[in-house]
Amino acid sequence: MSLELNAVTVTLGRTDARTTILDGLDVTFEPGRMTALVGPSGSGKSTLLAVAGALLRPTSGQVLLDGENLAGLSDDRRAKARRERIGYMFQSGNLLSGLTAIDQLLTAVHISGARPRAHRSRAEEALNRVGLGHRLRHRPEQLSGGERQRVALARALFLSPKLLLIDEPTAAVDRSQAGDLAALLAERAHQDNCVMVVATHDRTVAEAADRVVDMAALTADAAPSAPAGR
Repeated sequence: MSLELNAVTVTLGRTDARTTILDGLDVTFEPGRMTALVGPSGSGKSTLLAVAGALLRPTSGQVLLDGENLAGLSDDRRAKARRERIGYMFQSGNLLSGLTAIDQLLTAVHISGARPRAHRSRAEEALNRVGLGHRLRHRPEQLSGGERQRVALARALFLSPKLLLIDEPTAAVDRSQAGDLAALLAERAHQDNCVMVVATHDRTVAEAADRVVDMAALTADAAPSAPAGR
């Protein structure tokens, strides 16, 4: 299973003031590896995540997940793909206030159409895997920045997505915790054999990755990605 973007172009804005963010982009992401997207703000990192995750339909080109072109699907089938095959971990964590850590995961199950009660033991296991087995009943305001991001990661991984997209995972995390979170991301990519793509400005995250893609170079002239400095 892989994620492949073929000749992907994204142009946004009104006809008289349109901006091309991605222009004929070609890039492939493989399973079992953590790929870091680096580059300055405005280089297209978040746009690539949105296109890859079927949140944004490209102006042209193909987005192939396991050989299926997400860009060509109907809105209903794209929504189904997001529910069943794609996990997201947003910069802020996007946790729901008032819900405990375990209920954050069980709510995601409910949204997917499954019965939360039947998945409670799996939710506990998912939180244990990110080192939060002792914080199951803590709410977001009772957790540190790093712990909130770990809950968000557990929630994203909970339904075993084939594709995991992560936007600036250490932006809201204390610097002392950034290295641990980056290492945890790489570990989960390897052990779960998912395609993991991480947009980041953080050198710590890039150094933990198996592969680094420089968006500035990629969008400028389709330069090949550079190996991570490990």
